[in-house]
Amino acid sequence: MNQPESLSQPLTNTQFVATFRLFSRVSFWIQLFLGAVSGIVLLFAMLGRNMSEQTNNNAGIGFGIVLAIVGLLLLCFRIFWDFRYRLLGRLLHAENSQVYPSKEHITQTLRIGLISSLVGVLIAFVASEETVAVVLAKTLSQPQAMAAYAPENVIRSLDIFVTMANVNLIGAHFFGAVTSLGLLNWVED
Repeated sequence: MNQPESLSQPLTNTQFVATFRLFSRVSFWIQLFLGAVSGIVLLFAMLGRNMSEQTNNNAGIGFGIVLAIVGLLLLCFRIFWDFRYRLLGRLLHAENSQVYPSKEHITQTLRIGLISSLVGVLIAFVASEETVAVVLAKTLSQPQAMAAYAPENVIRSLDIFVTMANVNLIGAHFFGAVTSLGLLNWVED
């Protein structure tokens, strides 16, 4: 509190470039990891499902899988966009000032990344809520002792895989949104 300088002071150009490059690199790898985990888990869920078995709850889980795939595709776009952040960071670090991207270009790039992350969070959230609702409906529809007589009401690990994939997608998109917001805040200062 006795320090004369504020923590919210704008970064210098050198500090911004170093921060931009670090955040873009970290964001890229974290989102790539979470996206790969989500993709693998989702693949297990899709391959493990018995598609010929038609029950009331399969449609709900199927919709959760479709939304998870949409969220995963959006995350693929976002990972590509984070790679663009890395390229922008290299341009900002270049010694030739003629190749520097403009502040407007950087701001627009960050806004597109932020919007794609927020849409991804929304889709993954809806998919998670829907999948959890289906799993909850299965648990409430039958007493546990009766589950052996009604196989459509048994909670399978594959149902939980879909939920796990969606939660990982929420985390990946959230991390991308936070990265874009932080960098956008520093650009606008």
